[in-house]
Amino acid sequence: IPRTNPLIPLFQQPLVQEIFECQCESVCRYPGDRFTLTFQGRILSFRCSSNHLYRRSLKEFYLFGPSATLPVGMSRELMTWSLHSLSSSSQNMWKRMWRTLQIHIDIPRTNPLIPLFQQPLVQEIFERILFIWAIRHPASGYVQGINDLVTPFFVVFLSEYVEEDVENFDVTNLSQDMLRSIEADSFWCMSKLLDGIQDNYTFAQPGIQKKVKALEELVSRIDEQVHNHFRRYEVEYLQFAFRWMNNLLMRELPLRCTIRLWDTYQSEPEGFSHFHLYVCAAFLIKWRKEILDEEDFQGLLMLLQNLPTIHWGNEEIGLLLAEAYRLKYMFADAPNHYRR
Repeated sequence: IPRTNPLIPLFQQPLVQEIFECQCESVCRYPGDRFTLTFQGRILSFRCSSNHLYRRSLKEFYLFGPSATLPVGMSRELMTWSLHSLSSSSQNMWKRMWRTLQIHIDIPRTNPLIPLFQQPLVQEIFERILFIWAIRHPASGYVQGINDLVTPFFVVFLSEYVEEDVENFDVTNLSQDMLRSIEADSFWCMSKLLDGIQDNYTFAQPGIQKKVKALEELVSRIDEQVHNHFRRYEVEYLQFAFRWMNNLLMRELPLRCTIRLWDTYQSEPEGFSHFHLYVCAAFLIKWRKEILDEEDFQGLLMLLQNLPTIHWGNEEIGLLLAEAYRLKYMFADAPNHYRR
């Protein structure tokens, strides 16, 4: 939490950090140990027991608070929770509970300015998609950012049934069969996409680390002045490009532009895993003038994390892809060209 935008005083205030906080303050390992969880300013206390395991989801307790129905004999002040801490099955159960909670927290953050994604029915669909995918892929499980990857597929499949503005459409007007078809198609398309980039989401996210390093090497060759400008003000590529790789530029572009961009990715061999690198390089150089005009660390990071693309459309994406193709044909088959 303290690392969240460390140069902005707002996020260093204790009250703001408490709102952001959802962490385990101590982990119990033996029967009788107690641990506490802080969630949205509310402290919940639990105690281990080796005799039995309350098969109850933490998610419900957090989400419904006082209205949740607790097991018989359990007080709200002290919820007895049994964890066989040395048992792999209990550890997997514990991870699954946290995974479910994290998904539920992230869903409302998905495109918060688009009314479509704030509808309860849509959020339920997204939660099912993400939870089932996480269960089917235990090597990575759910990772923050995967929730964004559902949205382009969902909008495209929803468009088959809607002629009006999709972003403001009320999905309760559709039949259950239509919604089930949209949900199933979105799930399998997202699964196919993630099959090619799953190393982005496994432990330590090695795929993203490699791609960010490759981006740094590529930029150092195609625009040494921009690269040296970053070095001069101690800006690390990981500080801004991690999100570009983790979310496939979805946080940087309007949804309509993401759909256009992904259309090209799907027509390219290894579009999401390989061609995306050259799109990111072209995207960075696109803002060359603005980058060079900034002469301090904070200004550079704020620019790179809030690039003015809100009014972008197909024309801007077409130019971006053209530049990415140019870079690919220059460097993809000659990797030594961008190695030091």
